[in-house]
Amino acid sequence: MTTFVALGDSITFGVGDPVRRDGGWAWRGWATLLAETMPEPSLHILASCGARAADVERYQLPAALRLRPDIASVVVGVNDTLRTSFDLGQVADAAAHTVGALRAAGAEVLTMRLPDPGQMLGLPGPLARPLARRMHEVNAVLDGLAARFGTLHYDAAGDPDGRDPRMWAVDRLHPSERGHRLIACRFHDQLAAAGVLAGSRPDPEPSSPPPTRAAEIGWLATKGTAWVLRRSTDLVPGLLALAIRERWAGEFPVQAVSPPSAATMESVAAGPDVQPAR
Repeated sequence: MTTFVALGDSITFGVGDPVRRDGGWAWRGWATLLAETMPEPSLHILASCGARAADVERYQLPAALRLRPDIASVVVGVNDTLRTSFDLGQVADAAAHTVGALRAAGAEVLTMRLPDPGQMLGLPGPLARPLARRMHEVNAVLDGLAARFGTLHYDAAGDPDGRDPRMWAVDRLHPSERGHRLIACRFHDQLAAAGVLAGSRPDPEPSSPPPTRAAEIGWLATKGTAWVLRRSTDLVPGLLALAIRERWAGEFPVQAVSPPSAATMESVAAGPDVQPAR
């Protein structure tokens, strides 16, 4: 049996990939698609919508460790960038503890560089630039942790196939079914190259027709609008303040965030000599 534990936010929860289940609709997502290629899979999706790095560390990590996973995924960071309270040091500390603890427990860990949410949402330049910087900083932390702990690290931000509009749901923040299948294929390829999986990769082609334009408009008019309003009350004032500072200063300001702790910096910078065995 292969125990696969998936930690993170709504991307791993499966938002954007709806399937019929038990007479209704449910989210499936890339983790489920990937698990279907594993021998005797035991999948546990601990990811939750809206989760930030600290939530993953505080709530999801203890449950994951109790399951003694063979494979674990940690995909998190976008929600942190979409909050006025963004703190790079806290994100780095939480991510380092989560990834390090899973690797120390003997799990093969999957991590992912994430696309820029401001670009995906099509925000105007003055609002998009602060988000781009935040996502760049978070990705730099994840890159360092991947090198330090030897994770299988997928660069979703730089994948040319990820720029295909068909890979994204109507909200422009979550993968569509095709996008979830791309993530599953990329992680499967890395697991196969590492000798962890030997089965066939997931089918990259969707099994369901894409949503109609009417369905997309309906979603935006109901759930999508509500989501934007909730995010706007928290995020937009902070982005406007940063945009105004940039306008008056004529240059990018330094983010008012705590730096990663000394322990995190040592963890990120240390060599691979203390990586747990695969």
